[in-house]
Amino acid sequence: MKFRTITAAALLSVSAITPSAGGAGTIGAAGTVGAGVTPAAAPGTTAPGTWDWPLAPRPAVLRAFDPPDKPWLSGHRGVDLQAAADGGPVTAPESGTVSFVGVVVDRPVITIDHGNGLRSSFEPVESSLAAGAAVSKGDVVGTVVQGHCASLPCIHWGVRRGEEYLNPLSLVTDLRPSILLPVGGGGSG
Repeated sequence: MKFRTITAAALLSVSAITPSAGGAGTIGAAGTVGAGVTPAAAPGTTAPGTWDWPLAPRPAVLRAFDPPDKPWLSGHRGVDLQAAADGGPVTAPESGTVSFVGVVVDRPVITIDHGNGLRSSFEPVESSLAAGAAVSKGDVVGTVVQGHCASLPCIHWGVRRGEEYLNPLSLVTDLRPSILLPVGGGGSG
């Protein structure tokens, strides 16, 4: 494994992510991590930090990814992002094809198939698009509607690869922890 030497001063400007079970992380105050290094993706995967945020400006994370230990248990299989306002635009975080637009239970949902088994879903989001529509990264795919986070405008963003839920934040930011190494490569004992 290759490590990059980073000075402590450089890391002071970066908030840490504390990994926990299931690959979830807790975001620091600034919501960022790492030293701007994006690793190469393995074949059939997506490199961390290569997707765009679905809301602008960069949203606050109101509720983090908290997957259950077993698929049938309760948990939070996505993230809740604060929108600037109800009625605001939601954009495609990556190019793909709309695979579903409709109501699930009582909320409007749009799902985009990004290829390689990756699908992202947003709720409550109303969309005039139809299944089969091609979307490019950054295209407006719908608008935020009330109904998910009580008094705050927000959306729930979920991402799956096949049947496995992924932390959407891992696609827009690098969640790997930073590693401090001594300057000059020497170590003490």
